[in-house]
Amino acid sequence: MSQSTFDDDDLFGEAAEETRAEVEDHLAAAREELPDPDDVWVTDAENVLGALNGLKSALDVGDAVDHVRSAKKAYVLGERADAFEDADDLEAQIADLESLVGDIESAAEEVASLTGTIPAIRGALQDAEDDDE
Repeated sequence: MSQSTFDDDDLFGEAAEETRAEVEDHLAAAREELPDPDDVWVTDAENVLGALNGLKSALDVGDAVDHVRSAKKAYVLGERADAFEDADDLEAQIADLESLVGDIESAAEEVASLTGTIPAIRGALQDAEDDDE
C-alpha cells in the first residue's frame, strides 16, 4: 500500500503547477473568445450601416474579459506566493491579451458611436439636398 505524501514542499510544488495550468487554461479560453480576424475584416453588407452593424457584432469579445481577469488573478496569486520559477511568459501573454481586448472594446465603442451617427448624418444630408431642390 502506498503512503500519501503531505510534505509541504511537494504540496506547494503541486499547487504551483496547478496555478500555472489555471493561468494557461484561462489564457487559452480568452483567445478562443476573441473575434475571428476574417469576421472583423470581410463584409457582405450592402451599405455603410450594414457594414458597421456587422463590424459591431464581429467585435464582440464574449467572455474573453472574464478569462483574462481570471488568468491575471491566478497569476498574481502565484506570483505573490513566489510559486513560479519563471513566469515572464505568462506575464507577457496576460499583458498582450489585456491590450488586445482593450483595443477591441475601444474599437467596438467607436463603431457603436458611428452606427448611431451615420444615419443621422445621412438624414441631414438628405434634408439639405431636399432644401436645395
